[in-house]
Amino acid sequence: MKLVIAATGASGSIYLQRLLEQIDTVAHEIHLVLSGHAKQVAKQELGAFKIPKGIVQYGESDLNVPFVSGSARFDAMVIVPCSMATLGRIASGSSDTALLRAADVFLKERRKLIVVPRETPWNLIHARNIVTLLEAGAVVLPAIPSFYSRPTSLVDVVDTVVWRILDQIGLPSSRAYRWADQTSRRGARKKP
Repeated sequence: MKLVIAATGASGSIYLQRLLEQIDTVAHEIHLVLSGHAKQVAKQELGAFKIPKGIVQYGESDLNVPFVSGSARFDAMVIVPCSMATLGRIASGSSDTALLRAADVFLKERRKLIVVPRETPWNLIHARNIVTLLEAGAVVLPAIPSFYSRPTSLVDVVDTVVWRILDQIGLPSSRAYRWADQTSRRGARKKP
């Protein structure tokens, strides 16, 4: 697969870090765009943000990248975390950065665009922008973890969201907890 992964300045850099760590960069082509604020937040939250080998990184103002044209074939784009400011710009059709232009291209070409907002609570403007993106064909996947897998660490909690992102891309993780019929116990993962 050819993927564009982007991040904005919302809190939640650990989601991006864990997503990048769980995609096989030998089997898949990954293009990364970080906004200036995303870099600042990642440094504050993670200390050292690590980009796995094989990932190509671009500046947010570089519009000479392949994924900003509809003629370039890409499979999916994920914006994680996605600030409400970026979500609103995408909903309005703004395309003045590589990240925004790419999101616009993915919507117009009917390619999978997944936005992962982490901000809460929402105001009415946020909700309307989300509805606009849903109507335009985007997948809005808020960074809301699940707990039925009984996570025992922060990374386990974060991974519950990352697994949902991977499912949406079409790259499910073999480690992902899957809900099963508890009476049959088929497919249920046991916790220690």
